[in-house]
Amino acid sequence: MGSGNDSILDMYLYETNTLLEQLDGILLTAEEADTFSEDSVNEIFRIMHTIKGSSAMMEFSSLMTVAHRIEDMFFIVREKGMDVVPEATRPDLFDMLFQAVDFFRGEIEKVENDEPLSQSIDHIVAKINSLIDKIQGNPAAPAPGEEASAGSAPAPAAEAPAAEAVNPDYLFGIHVFFDEGSGMENLRAFMLTNGVKDYCGDFITFPANVETDPSTSDLIADQGFLLWFRTADDRQAALPAVKGGASVREYQAVDAAKPAPSAPAPAEEPKADAAAPKADVKADASPAPKPAAGQQHAKESLISVNLAKLDQLMAVVSEIVITESMVTSSPDLKGLRLDNFTKSARDLRKLTDDLQDVSMSLRMVPVSGTFQKMNRIVRDMSKKLGKKAKLTLIGEDTEVDKTIVDAISDPIMHIVRNSMDHGLEEHEADRIAAGKDPVGEVILSARHTGSEVIIEIKDDGQGVDTQAVLNKAIRQGLAAPDHDYSQKEILNFLMMPGFSTNTEVTEYSGRGVGMDVVKKNVADVGGTVTISSEWGQGMTTTLKIPLTMAIMDGMEVAVGSSIFTIPINTIQSSLKVTAQDVIHDPAQGEMVKIRDNFYPIIRAKELFCMEQGCDNIEDGILMWVEAGEHSYCLFVDELMGEQQIVVKPMPNYINNFGVKNYGISGCSILGDGSISIILDVMNVYAAAHSTY
Repeated sequence: MGSGNDSILDMYLYETNTLLEQLDGILLTAEEADTFSEDSVNEIFRIMHTIKGSSAMMEFSSLMTVAHRIEDMFFIVREKGMDVVPEATRPDLFDMLFQAVDFFRGEIEKVENDEPLSQSIDHIVAKINSLIDKIQGNPAAPAPGEEASAGSAPAPAAEAPAAEAVNPDYLFGIHVFFDEGSGMENLRAFMLTNGVKDYCGDFITFPANVETDPSTSDLIADQGFLLWFRTADDRQAALPAVKGGASVREYQAVDAAKPAPSAPAPAEEPKADAAAPKADVKADASPAPKPAAGQQHAKESLISVNLAKLDQLMAVVSEIVITESMVTSSPDLKGLRLDNFTKSARDLRKLTDDLQDVSMSLRMVPVSGTFQKMNRIVRDMSKKLGKKAKLTLIGEDTEVDKTIVDAISDPIMHIVRNSMDHGLEEHEADRIAAGKDPVGEVILSARHTGSEVIIEIKDDGQGVDTQAVLNKAIRQGLAAPDHDYSQKEILNFLMMPGFSTNTEVTEYSGRGVGMDVVKKNVADVGGTVTISSEWGQGMTTTLKIPLTMAIMDGMEVAVGSSIFTIPINTIQSSLKVTAQDVIHDPAQGEMVKIRDNFYPIIRAKELFCMEQGCDNIEDGILMWVEAGEHSYCLFVDELMGEQQIVVKPMPNYINNFGVKNYGISGCSILGDGSISIILDVMNVYAAAHSTY
């Protein structure tokens, strides 16, 4: 079945991955508290139940078996409370569950890559079984799996499931019959129970173990399927799911207190044995029907959309922005005074702005998903390396474009690993001697600054030995022996390709393993990486990433007949100056004083070796811009005005000439069809001050 319908498989993968992330979070919280709360137990039971059922439907038996055994274990914990798990067994329980999550993740990855699933799951099942034995401590209490299997034998053909409920607390039933010859009745019954859960979470079924026991198919085909509820209201709430159930031929209400009404199957036959199996309680986390109805609403208000469709939407919106700009600034309108047209154009601009904001917001997701995953890395590495450490998360609600979140997940993981492995001191005694908390701390923070997101990964470890880094850079021929490097320049060596190799990790704090890859991944989404460190105090890695890469507000400026766009968020102000205001500094070149500070002047005409353009400072205008720690004045001919632009990447054959190093980050199509070059303020400064 797995190879059949792609959309079902996509849904299965999406749902299972989401559940595993949820599970990871629950386990980390529980391990810290050294116990599971009642809600957590219910939640884990529900997650395992869902994974078991959907894996059975997809015929992924390894996933189904492991999930089923964990579900059995949590059934016991749910019935008897967390006290049933001895204190000494709890670390084993947490380890086993983390191992199970890793197992599920590995299997899901195999499904995604079209590889065969694991055949040998004995080791993990054996672990679960031994824990169940420890928890039960009383072999007489059967696990729900065993209870259920007792009911899997079909009743004699003449015997209908009696109107006597299998549990005195559940007396209000619905008797369901599926279409004759529909086949796989057990899975149809399972799908029906899943549908009913959306309306009422608290009910039991007969037969109980339909999703794992195909032999129940015959029983259901012959005698129907029963759902039992606590109250008539619960039953009433669940009726829409039964009415709309796939392949349901007929159904009717039955009350255990009264004799069953005449049914399509013969009723009033000898009643089912009093020792009928207790049905496995198919309850969601919320037993009360009202919250379940609330959940139903929440479920309906969310929708999963393929990212490719959102990309398509973004592309169309981009084209609308360009076309709107072409219409309103058409050369045919020059010199005409069209009041109605101008008003309509203004309205159109407002609507395109709104459309753009909405389409952008559809792609925005919080970084919390990525951040939460780091909890697991810190936990696992703490155990492996024997270091005590905690992870502090700040600003995890910060939202970023989905493609950017995907791109930065690996770099963040890499830096957190580095912090754990090489940043934090090897021995607790070293931290105590340095006057630090014996428990090391890694802080992961995210915040918005208008147009970009700043993510910082900070540790309070030993920091970077800059002298050792410089010596190594000199040995590798990356640095000149006689040059005096600043600390910042030395730290930048860590991000040079091939700077660190694993064999030299022991030579100094081992920082920088693979940092060149981190830098490349972040640069791919238009971001930058900077490192700062103080010896003995730790290290901070800062990622600056644009919120989105599609549409932005820019200021159009002209140099000769060429037009450039400067991102609005980098502009402080524009100013006219005279030749007397310009100071000639032997080291920095031309400077200008603004509000008691001196800023270098960079002439766009000279930087880009252009033939046309103003040379006299009085004839042009200075754009005071700021990016990162650089602030300077860009000299251009004139301001053309603000424009909303669609960012288009430069073609590869132009990128091959290294135009990015000269501060050209992309281009845009203007209203009249001409092309404007988008300037990257940061790289313009670097290009103007580079030695080559």
